[in-house]
Amino acid sequence: MNNAAISFPMLGSWSICPPNSFVLFGHTFYWYGVIIACGFLLAVAYAYRRCGEFGVRQDDFTDVLLFGVPLGIIGARIYYIVFFGNYNTLGEMIAIWEGGLAIYGGVIAAAITVVVVCRVKKISALAVLDIVAFGLLIGQCVGRWGNFMNREAFGSETDILWRMGLTLGGETIYVHPTFLYESLWNLCGFIGLHVWSKRHTRAFDGQIFLMYVAWYGLGRVWIEGLRTDSLYLPGTAVRVSQLLAGVSCAAAAAIIAFVLKRGKCSPDKLWVNRAGLVSAGTEDTADDTVNAAEAEASPVTENTPDTEASPNADSAADA
Repeated sequence: MNNAAISFPMLGSWSICPPNSFVLFGHTFYWYGVIIACGFLLAVAYAYRRCGEFGVRQDDFTDVLLFGVPLGIIGARIYYIVFFGNYNTLGEMIAIWEGGLAIYGGVIAAAITVVVVCRVKKISALAVLDIVAFGLLIGQCVGRWGNFMNREAFGSETDILWRMGLTLGGETIYVHPTFLYESLWNLCGFIGLHVWSKRHTRAFDGQIFLMYVAWYGLGRVWIEGLRTDSLYLPGTAVRVSQLLAGVSCAAAAAIIAFVLKRGKCSPDKLWVNRAGLVSAGTEDTADDTVNAAEAEASPVTENTPDTEASPNADSAADA
């Protein structure tokens, strides 16, 4: 189906047949990779703008990306290999340019990497995961259009109004545009979390990441059931991503409810506020030291004009 013409009867009788690659400076580039890269860059740009709101320095977030992105890709590939199980050589296993990445494998590997890197750097992994959640939604929203260019990740045949037509060799089938369902689902999730995070204070670090897991899992349970290219648990008819989506959605929702019900959440416990208190405490200590030194060096005498004290004050400020 890679060369099939695409149509949407709801939008008229026209159709398009975009190439899945292009040549630039003698090199072949695939639209799937270009679109994924664009989604990644948009996600990173957004994350950098919001790092400060979560108490995370951009340099620290960059360090997380340097490890998290390549290991996330490896995790996505391993997940696909384990459940697809149709590779015979090492060369076939590492040929990711021929397709075969699973988002859940990438998310799991990236999350583990975040925890490890943040532990080493002594910053809050949960606060970083909150930022990562926004990036995942952006990346998945944009990245699904790479599936559109490849004519893949579509659903079963249907006659619904918004069906997608795939025409090859004079024969047309109409299917669920599940790539579009997931793209729109992630877009709604991103907008919802963005607006919520701007209007409300998080109850605890990791809350936004858990909300992402619950939202994405809820949508994936439905969408995965429509797809025709699902990975299955070996020897069963159970779609592995659908099962994982349902379990992760329920678990995330349960954790959020449990933490909120305990009622022990406080803004002071958020990493951004704890990091601020540490900084403020350091500055206060430094100010106290300067004031004590100044008091010892400048004996106080009665009726000393303010103008005589100002040079000392200026010297302390310069120091």
